[in-house]
Amino acid sequence: MLADSAFDPEGFLRDLRDWTPDVAAQIAAEENIQLTPAHWEIVDLLREYYLQFDSSPAMRPLVKWVAQRLGPDKGKSIYLLSLFPGSPAKLGSKIAGLPKPDNCL
Repeated sequence: MLADSAFDPEGFLRDLRDWTPDVAAQIAAEENIQLTPAHWEIVDLLREYYLQFDSSPAMRPLVKWVAQRLGPDKGKSIYLLSLFPGSPAKLGSKIAGLPKPDNCL
């Protein structure tokens, strides 16, 4: 488990290199989310997106990215909301150890 100082005031990692699957589980637990294989599938895609584009996706690009990678059934806002309530792009990025997407409040 990482110390509180490893996170910014919103709970995002200060240093992306600190991320591990255990840290993801720690962040998810703070958000009352129990990570399932479906969550991990999206977390992995978020990390892949970040590696390719050097930014965390906002909601619309995330939906598009998921649809391209996992098909139209999973590339829907409603599906992502079922996994990451509220703001899937923001919450998913937080759990994936990535910076907050630019246009997320």
